[in-house]
Amino acid sequence: MSLTVITHDAFARHPVPTGHPERPDRIRHVWQAIDDGFSHLPKLEAPEADNASIARVHGERYLDFIARQQPEDDLIALDPDTHMGRGSLEAGLRAAGGAVLAVDQVMNGATDRAFLAARPPGHHAEPDRPMGFCLFSSAAIAAQHARANHGLTRVAVLDFDVHHGNGTQAAFWDDGDLTFASSHQMPLYPGSGAAAETGCGNIHNAPMRHGDGGAEVLAAWRDHLLPQVRAAKPELIIISAGFDAHADDPLAGLTMQAHDFHDLTVMIRQLAEDVAEGRIVSLLEGGYDLAALKASVTAHLTALDDA
Repeated sequence: MSLTVITHDAFARHPVPTGHPERPDRIRHVWQAIDDGFSHLPKLEAPEADNASIARVHGERYLDFIARQQPEDDLIALDPDTHMGRGSLEAGLRAAGGAVLAVDQVMNGATDRAFLAARPPGHHAEPDRPMGFCLFSSAAIAAQHARANHGLTRVAVLDFDVHHGNGTQAAFWDDGDLTFASSHQMPLYPGSGAAAETGCGNIHNAPMRHGDGGAEVLAAWRDHLLPQVRAAKPELIIISAGFDAHADDPLAGLTMQAHDFHDLTVMIRQLAEDVAEGRIVSLLEGGYDLAALKASVTAHLTALDDA
């Protein structure tokens, strides 16, 4: 069993306003975690996604809109949280393209599992609008690429970011062969993710309460979310790996620790081995306390790398 890391220097060149939580230092701490504990892993550079890959989720008009917003110098705001500067379009395209490459690597048998260390994140970007720091819905793009180019029918996205992945949910809402399962704090941004939001029976949300920690989150996955995913029999597991449910994160109020992300990843790995031939693509989403992010990524990669 093997694990490949995908990343690119461009992910540090996506600028945000001073004081913004989704800052370039995030990816530098992730890179440090990789260098410190996983230098033995093969590493690939994330390419820019082509228009066809993005258009399967967002459409050509959306891609044209984002490309037109790219400023030469000054930052612009697409919404109160989401900004673009000189390097933003390249970073967004490489985040989506890295997700596509991760699918290709896993489906072609070059690796069993792949981790994309990228920013900006993606799971809040809806098919027709950017939001929540996100430009392109990388997890949804990866899922559609797997179906269009590798002959898969059923793909699942498992999202443990503390914020609900409204963009992935919106992209999957009417497609019964695409499964979305999410644990997240509620109420919290973006306001979606109630248990009653079920799509066509393919959406499974487990809202968590302020103060819930690893015991509660892992129980939600073990007792509710993972059995629902197992029943869908996905041929590929994609993880939206956000680490902002950590107790030290400044943007939310769950109390997970780094070892909880390890244990949750082990549970997801076992499911993937049972139903999806072990195939996992993991995509970095949130995590805004730098030390907690580094420790949590280390725990996640340890579980993915452990043979």
